[in-house]
Amino acid sequence: MVHADRETANPALARRTFVAVLGAVASGALLAGRSAVAAPLAAPGLDDPAKKETAMKLVSSAENSSLDWKAQYKYIEDIGDGRGYTAGIIGFCSGTGDMLDLVRLYTDRKPGNVLAKYLPALRRVNGSDSHSGLDPAYPGDWRKAAQDGAFQRAQNDERDRVYFDPAVAQGKADSLRALGQFIYYDAIVMHGDGDDPTSFRNIRKRALRSAEPPAQGGDEATYLNAFLDARVWAMKQEEAHSDTSRVDTEQRVFLRKGNLDLNTPLDWKVYGDSYHIG
Repeated sequence: MVHADRETANPALARRTFVAVLGAVASGALLAGRSAVAAPLAAPGLDDPAKKETAMKLVSSAENSSLDWKAQYKYIEDIGDGRGYTAGIIGFCSGTGDMLDLVRLYTDRKPGNVLAKYLPALRRVNGSDSHSGLDPAYPGDWRKAAQDGAFQRAQNDERDRVYFDPAVAQGKADSLRALGQFIYYDAIVMHGDGDDPTSFRNIRKRALRSAEPPAQGGDEATYLNAFLDARVWAMKQEEAHSDTSRVDTEQRVFLRKGNLDLNTPLDWKVYGDSYHIG
């Protein structure tokens, strides 16, 4: 009512006010449009399918000296690291429980499979490097199971549940981009996420003593360097992991180049071997 009275009392003022408001609205809309066009889209995280494929190849280069990670479903050997048999696309170990969980999942989905009969032995050897109840036929039966799509899917699902998804989630919580998420993933693959001093969570705690992640206001590159320093410390606590080239000539190479989004092409070395993803 008040505005109506003012407009009736002074039509010229009402027209000027209307034009001014209309101009402001139009200018705001134009600026908003420009802002929408100019604002860059967020770069994809490691869970983007193409980035995830890159991550699988990077880990495979370090774990299996090959970019063909899908060829590793059948891989199995004892590498002498005190964890018993190491096998599959992510190095499931008979001595650390993740192999037991994998075979249990496979058996839940496909009872009577070729590995089901080893569940009692896998329970007994968990926590040790023993092959008791597994030799001599277990490696051959693992390779037979690896031809089964159901076992391949079980490996994929356990990899994601235990390693990939937690690493990406923590990376995103720390506001890290794809490279940082991969650095977390590679660490959790090697060290697990238990309570021991060299586990992923304690590597991260060690890094936090000297740097803050972006989510806490820190510089991303500075924090990732601190995390890699802590990772190298953890690797050197075990003779089997004392070669730190997967950090020194792979992850630090990407970091020094400022490739925080883990964009291809990528060139790196692990254990002296050169790799390329175009």
